Amino acid sequence: MERRDKINYYLDIAQTVAGRGTCLRRNYGAILVKNDEIISTGYTGAPRGRKNCIDLGFCRREKLNIPRGQRYELCRSVHSEANCIISAARRDMIGATMYMVGIDAKTGEIVENATSCAMCKRMIINAGIKDIVVRDTPNEYRVIKVANWVENDDSLSDELGY
Repeated sequence: MERRDKINYYLDIAQTVAGRGTCLRRNYGAILVKNDEIISTGYTGAPRGRKNCIDLGFCRREKLNIPRGQRYELCRSVHSEANCIISAARRDMIGATMYMVGIDAKTGEIVENATSCAMCKRMIINAGIKDIVVRDTPNEYRVIKVANWVENDDSLSDELGY
């Protein structure tokens, strides 16, 4: 029997966490790991006490045909990365690695080219997280250096239309 490599082990856990998500479009799971210990987990869902999209039976962004990556202020959900950060102390997040998996709610497939939104990127930077590992296929992943988000500040890009 071949033993699962450590990175895919953590991504498998993040994928399981994504299964708790309540979004009708895409559910993400995130876990924070430092010194080979899971610090916190987070999944996509409405703020505590509010109804989730699966409870309401509709997604406002989907009703309005809003493309992926746009107009997140209309979304009911708190993103998995934010929920993961909320559940951890900053002293534990400094230098940690976040493992993240996105699942398409309709197909159950892994979301291609998944990445954090601009707001989550800012939270990840401020939390002191060092790397993000994102699953692309059941066995393949990308490692994103958070320092690159700081150095290549996409909030200054003209492509955002600001």
